Amino acid sequence: MRTQPQTLTARVRNLGILAHVDAGKTTVTERFLYLTGATHKRGEVHDGTTVTDFDPQERDRGITIFAAAVSCDWAGHRINLIDTPGHVDFSDEVERSLRVLDGAVAVFDAVAGVEPQSETVWRQADRHGVPRIAFVNKLDRAGADLDAAVESIRTRLGTVPLPVQLPIGREDGFTGVVDLVRMRAYVWAEGADTYTDEPVPDVLLDEARRRRRRLEESVAELHPGALDEFCALAELSGGTLAGALRDLTLSGDAVVVLCGSAYRNRGVEPLLDAVVAYLPAPSDMPPVRGEVPADPAAPFTALAFKVSATATGRMTYVRVYAGTIGKGDTVLDTTAGRTERIARILRVQADRATEVDVARAGDIVAVVGPKSARAGATLCAPDAPVVLEPPTTADPVVSVSVEARRSADTGRLATALARLSEEDPSLVVRSDPETGQTVLSGLGELHLEVAVEKLRRDRGLEVTVGRPRVAYRETVAKGVTGLLHRHVKQDGGAGQFAHVVIDVEPLGEDEEFAFRSTVTGGRVPQEYVRAVEAGCRDALVEGPLGGHPVTGVRVTLTDGATHPKDSSEMAFRTAGRFALREALRASVMTLLEPVADVTVTVPAESVGAVLGDLAARRGRVTDQTNRSGTAVVEATVPLAELFGYASRLRGRTQGRGTFTTRPAGYAPAPQGRTE
Repeated sequence: MRTQPQTLTARVRNLGILAHVDAGKTTVTERFLYLTGATHKRGEVHDGTTVTDFDPQERDRGITIFAAAVSCDWAGHRINLIDTPGHVDFSDEVERSLRVLDGAVAVFDAVAGVEPQSETVWRQADRHGVPRIAFVNKLDRAGADLDAAVESIRTRLGTVPLPVQLPIGREDGFTGVVDLVRMRAYVWAEGADTYTDEPVPDVLLDEARRRRRRLEESVAELHPGALDEFCALAELSGGTLAGALRDLTLSGDAVVVLCGSAYRNRGVEPLLDAVVAYLPAPSDMPPVRGEVPADPAAPFTALAFKVSATATGRMTYVRVYAGTIGKGDTVLDTTAGRTERIARILRVQADRATEVDVARAGDIVAVVGPKSARAGATLCAPDAPVVLEPPTTADPVVSVSVEARRSADTGRLATALARLSEEDPSLVVRSDPETGQTVLSGLGELHLEVAVEKLRRDRGLEVTVGRPRVAYRETVAKGVTGLLHRHVKQDGGAGQFAHVVIDVEPLGEDEEFAFRSTVTGGRVPQEYVRAVEAGCRDALVEGPLGGHPVTGVRVTLTDGATHPKDSSEMAFRTAGRFALREALRASVMTLLEPVADVTVTVPAESVGAVLGDLAARRGRVTDQTNRSGTAVVEATVPLAELFGYASRLRGRTQGRGTFTTRPAGYAPAPQGRTE
């Protein structure tokens, strides 16, 4: 009997692997592929043999830079998996991936617990409402502590962790886990690819029972159905417990926590089982936009989330939300307003792909054929147009000037930069009107380094790169009231007349712009009020201090006047623009610079040198902890002062210090700085 398409959708899991740098995301992915038979050899990050870190820069640097999609099969289910970057400079790759995923596995280091970027990607998943399970990795390391890691999940992420496993052995003696749901022990022999299913060891039986009881109580507190059974029987059956854990995962009310050592291949098979058991299928998710169900029989609807230029052509990665698409079909790109033909459909394994004839609701595939589709574009059936919400793109904070060393390569460089920004929307290319230089902007120093190296390696271009510059902002410290601007223009024919009076005041932190009108009596019609607001937004592009964008401003239109013939929306938009420019020049303005939260991990004997260096970089230390001869220093530092910090830190700690950063918004810059 043939399997119905709707049943196929229920047997799909679209998930991402999320974590901080070096927590073991890529190793977990490699073990997934190996254990499911998708690969026949275990790839290792340190050997440069992983499937998902296939780019030469990823292998050289030993980190994930580009989100890579792979597929595998486990227990009758297809798992479409995206291995995401863990470095903050590539958080936009994570954002685009989370937009199209149904679930995620968050990987944590059993020694470090929740690290800064772990928290960042967790918050990103919160914004997208992505259900997660947690995997505490590296239990074989010295200092590994499952309970401490679980507590850090509880306190730092503000969620309810539900550990469903108990480790067997510690550190080098870690050999397996006790499954608290089934109350069985899974033990891996040295070098074995799979586990043996055994009774719980006598030495751990009492502890396993205590933890099972604690798990049942925690689940009963959160799940009404489990509470009823717990009150009636004073315990939960394995079936009820598993069902409640799935419900709590899908609702986001709790997070199932598993543990193991991916490098030593211990704990990965139960993690795969948990992916199938607890994470949602596409059919479990609410209809996208509230109206497009995950039904293969519905009109075709898909979202493009990644574009990649390869030697064989342009590939557009899409998540199919509804309907079915076949090779040769025509689709509508509603974002670009044009139809495109699907020449090929590919099921991707990182840098390799297998051609398929059809993709259905729930699939993540790459298509060849669309020429204009960019990340965030909606592809749909031409007779059923729909527009899906695109992934958000972070504003760039660091810029460098880029120019070709040979004038003959100028045209090639422009084409290559356009292709780069097409593949990575968080890279912005513009021309500096004052210097005529080409400026490349991104999310961090490493982000730009990778982009420039891509120009050199992939395009064979020799380029000269200027010193990095950060993206400053300007804001109002003290505003003005009653600023009057009259726009009058007569040059033959219809004239222009607009009279506006505005107040300008600062907004609260993290607010960019607010506009309101208190004009009464119809002195300024509503359509002209909207035009004044549009003009004010135009004026925010360049501030009076250094031509930087203006943020944190509230504008109130308090009065105005019109002319029966010469007033128009254009006139009031112009008046709004010039009025706010005058008001900003009359206000007390403050320059803002981007700052970052920095976490520095160094040997205890190097703390003094590191603190002194942070102070010299205008850093403000917010916390300092010591553990097992290692010090962790947390500080807030201006982004401009972090250029070159990696090499300085290595020099001050004999190569033993590491640091991570994450954006922390903007803060007032020192007086006198107008960059």
